Amino acid sequence: MKQKRTLNDVFTLGLLAMYMYALLKIILFKFRAIDMTFLWQQLKMSLKNPDLISGRLHEGNLIPFHEISRTIYVLSDHDLINLVGNIVIFMPFGVFLGILSNKKLSHMGAFLLALGLSLCLESAQVLFAIGSFDVDDLILNSSGGLLGCMACKLCVKLVTAASSVIRPGDRPI
Repeated sequence: MKQKRTLNDVFTLGLLAMYMYALLKIILFKFRAIDMTFLWQQLKMSLKNPDLISGRLHEGNLIPFHEISRTIYVLSDHDLINLVGNIVIFMPFGVFLGILSNKKLSHMGAFLLALGLSLCLESAQVLFAIGSFDVDDLILNSSGGLLGCMACKLCVKLVTAASSVIRPGDRPI
């Protein structure tokens, strides 16, 4: 039984690693190739001139719900896909948190872990000059992580409840 649990954990961690790679590829590189030489050049440029980092931060969205409310008001297809996509892309992270925490993670913990990951990605976009910082992305990504964790916990409860109803020896109808 313990060996099966360990294999499940290794499999889950492998899936998490693939998800994290895909997340980096989508958010930081917009599906393009990961070019380490380019990243190193961008990082050196940013560190040599901190004003560039400051400028990129000020060009981004630092006002909570500004882009979200604009998107809802304008309701263009592209903006709506971006809004929903920022939630959906972090839902698997929340599911992984729910699976790996074995029910020990609170909803606030899931939200904060998703917020931390999102903050790292948003900051990396600024530091490597490959995107803009958007506080609304933090809100949407964190909400997606929370929703994923809540969905995982709900599924576990439903499966547990269903398995307790069917006892060994009972035949399904």
